Amino acid sequence: MSLLVAILLASAAGGVLSVLLASVAMRMKVEWVPVMVSYAIGALLGAAFLEILPHALEEAGSLQALSATVLAGIMGFFILEKLVLWRHCHTAHCEAHGAEAFAPPPHDHQHDHGRSGLMITVGDTVHNFVDGVMIAAAFLVDFKLGVVTAFAIAAHEVPQELGDFLILLHSGYTKRQALLLNLLSSLAMMVGAVLGYFLLAPMQWILPYMLAIAASGMIYVAVADLIPGLHKRVELAHTGQQALLIGLGILTVWAAGTLAHEWMHAH
Repeated sequence: MSLLVAILLASAAGGVLSVLLASVAMRMKVEWVPVMVSYAIGALLGAAFLEILPHALEEAGSLQALSATVLAGIMGFFILEKLVLWRHCHTAHCEAHGAEAFAPPPHDHQHDHGRSGLMITVGDTVHNFVDGVMIAAAFLVDFKLGVVTAFAIAAHEVPQELGDFLILLHSGYTKRQALLLNLLSSLAMMVGAVLGYFLLAPMQWILPYMLAIAASGMIYVAVADLIPGLHKRVELAHTGQQALLIGLGILTVWAAGTLAHEWMHAH
């Protein structure tokens, strides 16, 4: 087996895992989605702060430049959301302006016409691309290291991909649309792996900053789009449930990352 084929198979495995996970989530009752959004928030914040940013910080040449990239990414996602809002307000009945923008939602299942889903797909695509480059880099160093790295990446992707799928459903996408977007986003890992194989040397310096952009997208969606929706339910029982599920999402990412890193070091 050639090295390029091994890299492609290893990167494709992560995409297959994402699709399998999404297909399991498709069986979830629609009524559960608003509740599980709290878990998705925890998974996003956990992935950004416990996995992606620490790795970017280890590789970055300048911490100030990396921090500026995160800030620029948050601004970029803000502008992207404004553009999506502008398009919606010019093509359909707009709920973003006027008195109805400040009215309470009629029910818990109100979605945001795809805004948060679109942005999380952009962020996840960048993240998957960088993961593909990392897999290629590991294989170029040592075949065994490549296999271990691919396994570690797939392991810590599980809770994040579940969170992304839930956000797509919460954002108004159908289960089929969410599954398709998950699949398309996962293909970026193979693109990153191929480009990493052929162009690794000139691309290596940019990887930490691409990770920073991916993290900024996750942070923005969690903090700007999803957390405000949780404040619509202020009852103590709902608040406790939300906090518990956010903590569970963070804990899942931490546990998956810890186990993957330990397995990687052991082998």
